[in-house]
Amino acid sequence: HVRLVESGGGLVQAGDSLRLSCAASGRTFSSFSMGWFRQALGKEREFVAGIAWNDDRTRYADSVKGRFTISKDNAKNTVYLQMNSLKPEDTAAYYCASSPLARIVTTISAYTAWGQGTQVSVSS
Repeated sequence: HVRLVESGGGLVQAGDSLRLSCAASGRTFSSFSMGWFRQALGKEREFVAGIAWNDDRTRYADSVKGRFTISKDNAKNTVYLQMNSLKPEDTAAYYCASSPLARIVTTISAYTAWGQGTQVSVSS
């Protein structure tokens, strides 16, 4: 299976930036795309951004377009989420996930491996 470990969360003020990292290990050859999801207290987990390992395709939720950037380092099997202009409504636990699908999808069920999550808290 694919093992994912996130890092980079923290407490910041509105307007600040954070960069999350997700390091993949194990059966990484079975992973064709990666996604970042988030879950705020009392809310459902939602798709934030996704990226394909083998090309430059990316996909974003409307709520983060223009503020967040997903990127990858294939040599390090690591995916990043650069979050700029953070808002209080971005406060959530952020999870990275791996999918065996080449296309970037937003549905949770398409992702077969998940990290433990990292908390991002944005104060106003």
